[in-house]
Amino acid sequence: MTATTTAPDYTPSAETISAVLSPGARPSRPSALSASVTFGWRAMLKIKHVPEQLFDVTAFPIMMTLMFTYLFGGALAGSTREYLQYLLPGIMVMSVVMTSMYTGVTVNNDITKGVFDRFRTLPIWRPAPMVGYILGDMFRYTMGATVILLLGLVLGFRPGGGVLGVLAGIALLVAFSFALSWVWTMFGLLLRTDKSVMGVSMMVLFPATFLSNVLVDPETMPGWLQVFVDVNPISHLVAAVRGLMSGDVDTGELLWTAVSGGVLVAVFGTLTMRLYNRK
Repeated sequence: MTATTTAPDYTPSAETISAVLSPGARPSRPSALSASVTFGWRAMLKIKHVPEQLFDVTAFPIMMTLMFTYLFGGALAGSTREYLQYLLPGIMVMSVVMTSMYTGVTVNNDITKGVFDRFRTLPIWRPAPMVGYILGDMFRYTMGATVILLLGLVLGFRPGGGVLGVLAGIALLVAFSFALSWVWTMFGLLLRTDKSVMGVSMMVLFPATFLSNVLVDPETMPGWLQVFVDVNPISHLVAAVRGLMSGDVDTGELLWTAVSGGVLVAVFGTLTMRLYNRK
């Protein structure tokens, strides 16, 4: 019977450990802004590699603008040119607001693929991935609004507010869409599939956009429907954007839109981060 021998325990020396570890200073933790911008750039790179994602902010707005202009223009305003002056700011809001739901769809896809498990291990500001998603989508919102504006100018739209009014209207629309995106981000974390996120988003967005002042003057609607339209945040957003672009600024509508956007961020941003931390 032979005795078994065990190898002695190996203890690395201090010199060996120093050679393995990096002798340089430990990198500093990225700031909240830096981390958010980095994730925003990640969203931009996804658009670069899959340009088909821009279909909903290019072809869809063009189709909506042409369809509603020539379908309702003659019946509602007597001419398509006159109706376009009223319609275009509303169609711009409708198209961009509907685009905002894809933020939640993207978040849900990354959760399904396990990408969020990797994000949670990084030494970064916890909300950075969420903020980055929405920052990246703000580019999509701006592009969609620009496409509609350029088409409108070709068709005969003439904003009375000039360049500054148009820029202010687009900026207000993008800012409100940023706030609204937190709603769909919450659903992206809460629901199981991207189809569920899209279905719930459309159930909210369709009545919110069509039962508003986007297409027609609310005074032509039944009284019970006007009650809903008057408290609909989309109606106030459309009125604010329309006023800025026409040069007839309504301070009350601007204030209403700013307050509703702030409430969306405060409520749904908080709920989103709670769900994200528990995910």
